[in-house]
Amino acid sequence: MDDVTFDQVARDELHRIEDALSDIDPDDIEVSTSEGVLRLDLRDGTRIVINSHRAARQIWMAAVASAWHFDPPAAAGGWRASKSGEELRETVVKIVQDRIGVSLPL
Repeated sequence: MDDVTFDQVARDELHRIEDALSDIDPDDIEVSTSEGVLRLDLRDGTRIVINSHRAARQIWMAAVASAWHFDPPAAAGGWRASKSGEELRETVVKIVQDRIGVSLPL
């Protein structure tokens, strides 16, 4: 995958996550974006930071003293953590559910 394709695929994924959060009460999750970084501030003080990393060709996420490096989808699959195999959207959903009890439509 070349840089242009990676940038587009990663940008689309971050937009999908951001769009899915548009109907969530901002008192539960405050969503902000800046220069390719998606930040979710949960009402309990938890911060989730998700960004694309072109050099590694991954989406990186940090939350709750943990970090994940998600590889691009193969065919119709989702972004998968290189070490654990966890899927990006499922991981975001689980963290939010565990921390503040809100179900996300991802």
